[in-house]
Amino acid sequence: MADDDYLVRGGITALLAELTDVEVVGTAGSFDALFSAVEEHRPDVVLTDIRMPPRFDDEGIRAARLIRHEYPGVGVVVLSQHAEAGYAMALLEQGVDGVGYLLKERVGDVADLVEALTTVAAGGSVIDPRVVQELVARRSAVDQSPLARLTERETDVLREMATGKNNAAVARALFLSERAVEKHINAVFAKLGLSEEANVNRRVMAVLTFLDSDDSGVQRG
Repeated sequence: MADDDYLVRGGITALLAELTDVEVVGTAGSFDALFSAVEEHRPDVVLTDIRMPPRFDDEGIRAARLIRHEYPGVGVVVLSQHAEAGYAMALLEQGVDGVGYLLKERVGDVADLVEALTTVAAGGSVIDPRVVQELVARRSAVDQSPLARLTERETDVLREMATGKNNAAVARALFLSERAVEKHINAVFAKLGLSEEANVNRRVMAVLTFLDSDDSGVQRG
């Protein structure tokens, strides 16, 4: 667990320490301390803030990229105060396997936090729905974007898909039948030029990878 704020770091650590299926093996308050802790403990997953010493800029993002490169088996969940698309794009540009981007307000829900840590530790990805919404909105604003071809309903379905929902969950969220959701998903993938996969999570990762593509026109933070 890495955060330069002692109270935040201690609070989250204490929260996780109460759980029987989570073991906090180390804490850090800076970029250098975080990487040293990963070298020493080789954890299953890292939970880190974005802004930390020495520059209080994007240390968490840079640490995540370095950790994923040096220790590909270690998952990284980044915490952010706001839904900042630039940071999310920088985090995802090397792929979405074993990474997560959550808003700090979600940390208060222990079940959601543990589920995110477990998913990322297993090689999956978890992106906060508000961050996905920001990415989709910015992508849609780009001239000649393939997302501009989507109908409003297809965009709604894409947004729900990208948060990790399966077809049944998307149907419940949008008050649609599963058959209608499947039809919209097929249309989304056809318009985005993405091959459909049987596994929902693989399709979600394909969508996020597309959002991070070089032709996105989105400025990286």
